[in-house]
Amino acid sequence: MWLLGVGGGLGLFAAFVAFLVVGTYIVSANLLGGAAGGRSVTLAKGTVPTAYQGLVQKWGNLCEELNPALLAAQLYQESGWRPQAQSHAAAQGIAQFIPETWAAHGIDGDGDGSRDVWNPKDAIPSAASYDCKLAKYVKDAPGDGTENMLAAYNAGAYAVIQYGGVPPYEETQNYVSTIKKMEQSFAAKKSRVEPSKQSAGAIYYAQKKLGTPYLWGGDGTPEDNGRFDCSGLTKAAYASVGIELPRVANDQWNSGPHPKRDELRPGDLVFFATDLEDPRSIDHVGIYVGGGHMIDAPYTGAEIRFDPIDTPKYFGATRPTDG
Repeated sequence: MWLLGVGGGLGLFAAFVAFLVVGTYIVSANLLGGAAGGRSVTLAKGTVPTAYQGLVQKWGNLCEELNPALLAAQLYQESGWRPQAQSHAAAQGIAQFIPETWAAHGIDGDGDGSRDVWNPKDAIPSAASYDCKLAKYVKDAPGDGTENMLAAYNAGAYAVIQYGGVPPYEETQNYVSTIKKMEQSFAAKKSRVEPSKQSAGAIYYAQKKLGTPYLWGGDGTPEDNGRFDCSGLTKAAYASVGIELPRVANDQWNSGPHPKRDELRPGDLVFFATDLEDPRSIDHVGIYVGGGHMIDAPYTGAEIRFDPIDTPKYFGATRPTDG
């Protein structure tokens, strides 16, 4: 339950929030962002389901063009960590192999004597192995080796060689771009995470919606009578400052790097889950405003309000980034 009695203190609390928001701009100008350079990449805590974390960390270091965060982003893009996923094109499993490709490139990752496309212990190692084979196939193509490898996974190595890099297919270009952008969400940061310069504007938008009734699936449109659910509010707040977020909360988790609890800044998205070991179980999101509180759209029958973030369901935070 998202409970906080603000009562007559709402005005003072809002003033306190405004003070924190101004500070966000100051901090943004003074902190360095991004992960430290180098090929050594560790997965950020809570970004990969515990059952798969060791596999991704191990096999993500198979070749120079790959790293664990990139492999995690690729698997998330392929299946959303769903081992039983199947596409309309008959792509199967957590890594979305089509049967012909699996027959040629699937490996027995867990050493049990079988190659099972539905078993992540085989499919995740196979995805990494196939990535690295593709990287070798397209190593002479112009452009970035990692981007060419990803493009080959999506469109085939021949297309990358034919077009001298990422081919001009909208699906493939979006595939490469999305995975490269999500990569930073899965990588543990070795330095402080840069605050978003748009965060103050997102908070300002959310503040104006305080008191608005909750609506399941609400995006704040005229058809919704200006009402929101939790992720509809956060999406609209960041859209107001030019940052597009995915629609649902557990996808918004992958929209940027993950500051620790003691690194939270106003404007960070804060997430709550039913299983603190599995990001797929995230079921709520709010916008952090400082002082241990967020603005959120809690549940049917409630209104957009201030709530505390320190509950047993607190999962972590994301700092949305441009793009």
